Amino acid sequence: MPPAHRLGAICQAIEDLGKAHRLDAMAIEQLFFGRSARNVFAVGQARGAALVAAARLGLEVREYTPMQIKQAVTGHGRAAKAQIQAMVKALFGLDELPRPDDAADALAIAACCLHSAALEDALRPKVQGPGGGRP
Repeated sequence: MPPAHRLGAICQAIEDLGKAHRLDAMAIEQLFFGRSARNVFAVGQARGAALVAAARLGLEVREYTPMQIKQAVTGHGRAAKAQIQAMVKALFGLDELPRPDDAADALAIAACCLHSAALEDALRPKVQGPGGGRP
């Protein structure tokens, strides 16, 4: 598939999922510059398509570094793929390790977002409205 069509398909698929599940936020991994420049460009393009879809849907976008994701899921920022897969399996109560690796990565990002959102909510100052309750 030509790159423009592939990126359009990614954008459309995310928009369709967002509408079907009435999403209000998206979690995404920040771009990591690894060994392969070709891989970085392809991932960057797909990430851009996902961000365009999020913007079209009006979603809040939360971005996390690979180290933040590993830390949230395993307690160690330099965890190996196998450790991440095992913890994702445990956290989500799966019968088997998630396959392919991308599925485990996506679930790890979701877990990181859930943990971070809970912490952000706990640390956010509570605004008192009239009568002492939250507005």
